[in-house]
Amino acid sequence: MYKDMLLLAGCAFVLSLILGFLLIPVLRRIKAGQTERDDGPKSHQTKTGTPIMGGLIFLIAATAVALFTFRDHPDTLPVLLLTWGFAAVGFIDDFIKAVLKRSMGLRAWQKMLLQICVSLAFVLFLYFKPDYVFEAYIPFAGVKTVNAGVFAVPAAVFIIVGTVNGSNFTDGVDGLESSVTVWIMAFFAVASVLSLKNVTTLPVIFIGALAGFLVFNTNKAKVFMGDTGSLALGGLVSGLAYMLHLELYIPIIALIYFAEVLSVILQVLYFKATHGKRIFKMAPIHHHFELSGWSEAKVVYIFSLVTALLCAFSLALLPFWSN
Repeated sequence: MYKDMLLLAGCAFVLSLILGFLLIPVLRRIKAGQTERDDGPKSHQTKTGTPIMGGLIFLIAATAVALFTFRDHPDTLPVLLLTWGFAAVGFIDDFIKAVLKRSMGLRAWQKMLLQICVSLAFVLFLYFKPDYVFEAYIPFAGVKTVNAGVFAVPAAVFIIVGTVNGSNFTDGVDGLESSVTVWIMAFFAVASVLSLKNVTTLPVIFIGALAGFLVFNTNKAKVFMGDTGSLALGGLVSGLAYMLHLELYIPIIALIYFAEVLSVILQVLYFKATHGKRIFKMAPIHHHFELSGWSEAKVVYIFSLVTALLCAFSLALLPFWSN
C-alpha cells in the first residue's frame, strides 16, 4: 500500500515538473501576467508580469494521476470535482484580469455567487448520498460528534466558502500557499488511513503535484498559481474534511487560512469604523509581517512550521487510532 502511495506521489511530482516546463512558456506567450499592488511591499514590484494561472500545472498533474485510482477510491471523485469547480471560478477571474486585461476581474458578488453555487452542489451531493451523515468529529473530544441538523447544509456551504477564501488570501508570497497546503494534505492522508476511508490517494497525489509545482513557485517564483490554484486548493481541503467528517478541524490545521481571511475582515471593519486607521500595516497578514521586516522565505518557513505543528498535534489526538 505504502509503495503504491509513493508511486502515485512520484508520478504526480514528475508530471507536474513536465507540465511546468510546458505551460509556463505558454502563459508568458499569452501575457497572462500578474499586476502587483502599488501600496504593497517594494520587493513585490519586481513580480509584475510573472505568469499566473499556474495552478493548472498541479491540477492537471494530480487529476491525470487520480484517474487511475477512481475505481478503488470512488469517494475521491466528488472531492476532485469540487476542486475543479472552484478552479473554474478562479480561472475565469484570472483570465479576465490577466488575459483580457480587465483589472477588476469578476465582481465580488459574482465571485461569491459562483463559490456558493459550487459549494452547494457538493453539499447537496453529500445530502443525498445514501451512506453519508452530516456528523462532524469534535476536535480533541474522542469519538464525540455533533450534527447541525436542519442547519447542516447552510453550515457546510459557509465552511467551504470560508475555507476557499482563506486559501485564496494565503496565496500572496512565493511558495506560501503550496507549502502550507502540503502539510494539510499530509494530515488528511494519515487521517484517511486511520479512519479506513477510501480517499487516501487524493491528498497523497496532491502532495506530489504541489511539490513539483514548488520547483517553479519558490522565491523567486517563475509562475503563480493565481485564483485558479488557490480557490481549487481551498475546495480540496474542505472536500476532504467533509469526506472524513473533520470539518471542525479546519480552523486548527488550516489556521493560516483562517488568520489570513480574518486579518482582511478585521482590517476592513476597523478601517471603516475608525475612518482610515489600520490594525495591520497591510492585509492579508503575511504582508504585515513582510512590511515589519520579514523576508518572504521567513514568512513561508514560519507559517509552514506552524501548520506542520498544528497538523501533527491534531493527528495525535484524532479519534481514529482505535481502528
